[in-house]
Amino acid sequence: MTALTLAQRLAERELPSTRRVMHQRWENLLFLHWRLPVEVVQQSLPKGLQVDTFDGSAWVGVVPFFMRGIRPVFSPALPWVSNFLELNLRTYVRDADGQPGVWFYSLDCNQPVAVWLARTFFSLPYQPARMTAQSPTPGRIIYTSQRRGDDHESRFDYELARETTVAEPGTLEFFLVERYRLFTQTRGGLRSGRVYHQPYLLAPVNVREWDTRLFPLNGFADPLRPPDHAIASPGVRVSIHALDQRDK
Repeated sequence: MTALTLAQRLAERELPSTRRVMHQRWENLLFLHWRLPVEVVQQSLPKGLQVDTFDGSAWVGVVPFFMRGIRPVFSPALPWVSNFLELNLRTYVRDADGQPGVWFYSLDCNQPVAVWLARTFFSLPYQPARMTAQSPTPGRIIYTSQRRGDDHESRFDYELARETTVAEPGTLEFFLVERYRLFTQTRGGLRSGRVYHQPYLLAPVNVREWDTRLFPLNGFADPLRPPDHAIASPGVRVSIHALDQRDK
């Protein structure tokens, strides 16, 4: 498959034509990424998806963040179910039509209702977990997660810089974070769903502590090294669109 053009990647930012179903805010995101061999990641993907590469490598990311104000389009946010934490392991792919997006290996979450809804209506591999987050000083986050049934507690300690920029098209940061489509495997086959938001404001980040437990939990060897790339974002407002078999 030929490489995607920059115009194809930028087109993903356009407002989707599919039905909007949810509103969300994603806040205090930490993006930690490791290079992995293309063949290692390709064998982990379902039929119909191909690894999307940058600089000849596949990239797998660990992303802890805050989910805020989660609500369907027809309802206000409910504080006791609309705010929670999420930690995901993801990689970057494209389908047979060349559409780029994200493949999630797992999404750990401390809100049981959100886990059920995501599994039921979006076929996403959400996992229940015990999670905490504290901010001892402005911009600094201490974040922990322990998946149900696992004896390991993951810990992330990171501090976002105040200055922010937008990823320049064609850069590694653009490739990693400017993603507006997800893929999921359903009983009816591979499907895609669109998200829409303004481009991320990105901040340099000081990562004091990080964790790779999600790699072995999802069948990968532990990389046993610091991340190859780290960046953060204070957040974005997001609209979630309905899954579609072939979203054009």
